[in-house]
Amino acid sequence: DSRAMWLVNFTCLTVVWTWCHCLHAGMLFPRESPTREIKELNGLWTFRADFSQNRNAGFEKAWFKRPLSETGPVIDMPVPSSFNDVPQDAQMRDFIGWVWYEREVWVPMRWLQDQSTRIVLRVGSAHYYSVVWVNGVLVTEHEGGHLPFEAEVGAVIRKDAGIPCRITIAVNNTLSLNTLPPGTIQYMTDHSKYPPGYFVQNINFDFFNYAGIHRSVLLYTTPEAYIDDITVQTTFLDSTGIVNYSVAVVGSDRPTVKVALVGKDGRCVATANGTTGILKVAEVNLWWPYLMHDNPGYLYSMEVRLTAESGDKDSYALPVGVRTVNVTESKFLINSKPFYFHGVNKHEDSDIRGKGFDWPLIVKDFNLLKWMGANSFRTSHYPYAEEILDVADRLGIVVIDECPGVGIKDIRSFDPISLDHHLVVMEELVRRDKNHPSVVMWSVANEPAAEMPPAGPYFKQLISHTKSLDSRPVTFITDSNYSRDQGAPYVDVICVNSYFSWYHDPGHLEVISIQLHSQFDDWYRKYQKPIIQSEYGADAVPGLHSDPPTMFTEEYQKTVLQNYHKVFDQKRKEFVVGELIWNFADFMTAQGITRVVGNKKGMFTRQRQPKTGAFLLRERYWRIANETGVLPTWAKYPCQ
Repeated sequence: DSRAMWLVNFTCLTVVWTWCHCLHAGMLFPRESPTREIKELNGLWTFRADFSQNRNAGFEKAWFKRPLSETGPVIDMPVPSSFNDVPQDAQMRDFIGWVWYEREVWVPMRWLQDQSTRIVLRVGSAHYYSVVWVNGVLVTEHEGGHLPFEAEVGAVIRKDAGIPCRITIAVNNTLSLNTLPPGTIQYMTDHSKYPPGYFVQNINFDFFNYAGIHRSVLLYTTPEAYIDDITVQTTFLDSTGIVNYSVAVVGSDRPTVKVALVGKDGRCVATANGTTGILKVAEVNLWWPYLMHDNPGYLYSMEVRLTAESGDKDSYALPVGVRTVNVTESKFLINSKPFYFHGVNKHEDSDIRGKGFDWPLIVKDFNLLKWMGANSFRTSHYPYAEEILDVADRLGIVVIDECPGVGIKDIRSFDPISLDHHLVVMEELVRRDKNHPSVVMWSVANEPAAEMPPAGPYFKQLISHTKSLDSRPVTFITDSNYSRDQGAPYVDVICVNSYFSWYHDPGHLEVISIQLHSQFDDWYRKYQKPIIQSEYGADAVPGLHSDPPTMFTEEYQKTVLQNYHKVFDQKRKEFVVGELIWNFADFMTAQGITRVVGNKKGMFTRQRQPKTGAFLLRERYWRIANETGVLPTWAKYPCQ
């Protein structure tokens, strides 16, 4: 259908890549140092949605070549945020297609005068497909809504050094069968019911398809010869910590690299020279999960200093946690000790901001996690902001890091095009998050149609490729029948979602025990791998009560949890290694007859107020933590 060409056709981007190039190597999180500076570009941007019938007017009329305000009506749009809930315009909430952002900024003169200073433009994430221009010159494109992308832009900015730098970003939130997550565009051709050109975006996932520039936009600098990437792998032997490191350098053929590992007290505990090496730490402080040790989340600072033969110097400090992760047929081990996940699934979701990055919300959520006694969360169903993982590292909160492979239900989404993109997304995710000690496992998908024949070779290749990138365990989250799941043979840990007495046998609390026992026994008998109950729960409308419990009341949600917990307590003595409630907080979904202003399975409301279930989980999680017998006094009595 020619009307759908705007969904995937970017042939109109004919600008020659003369001044800039996309970066495909390292993806170090920008940090200031004596050799690096950062200029944050968050705030109000000029914004315009392309409401033309083919959604392509912005490209056809080259909106990027002049100020956006000269192309037609514009509004203010905060960055970072989703655009959907900000305007007082119903059309924008469910808008599908291209939206355009623009910001003019002054670049510091010292950056421009020093020709050896690299200037890099970085977008933390934008959903879904992004095209970026600087002063009308195309600098990069990126597919995917939850991972960062960069371009070196110094040359194009210096060409027009006497004027503000105009940054234009076009973002398209359209989902197709080959995107992650996938979706389809459906045109309604019955003109007795729908206007000409009317279409809808169909999705197979249960959260709102928020869109826009969701994370920070930055300009940052490095020297001409610079540290491009750092990779660390850690282990320990007795009381000696071992950090294997590799430093990738660009712009120098014969670099001199010095590495120092510094403790929290500022004392240097190990040094090494060279782009690869080993740091040995006597009397090492291991990185331990929250509530598993009296000193959780211990981080060293790995300070890397580069001197190039040209005289260029660069430095970068990477937080490093020394810990190991291993899996047996019935245990998940951190630092050779059994670890039990008692945690939550989350969403990046809040009022007005949508999926926009928001520090107050992030800090509040971590405070609630600690209050609950939760030691872990899964980044359902996409990678979260890097800053969130930084906080998890510091607090010792364990993370299952999930890619956006959710809603893979159509057999056409298992084709080679989809697989190639999925492989690239996992490469980007591992490259970004490989050094976070909080990340203990990769999740390559959530609830795919794993019983379909193409799923077997698809996940075999995907999981094998992910394991080749990093040594952590790999899983995907299944809701398939254990006997027909084509991907389970390749994972390290079985993660199962089930909603007994909710989606299955709704209202029948009495069946939970027998069905949950059968679920666990069937999966373990077939695969002999540790199992995590990766989702379970029930909707509860806050303030709705009924006794005896009925569906959608807080009492029903609480009783569902209690019935699951009885089985968990039996099976965690055998091979169940975790339980993650669905969900931490209520979140927005597409409108539908089964959702009353979003999904209500949260332990907290969308505004982070507790339901009855939150207190039940708090009592349970602290009891499980206290059973370990290694907690400090303050942790054993959380109410004090």
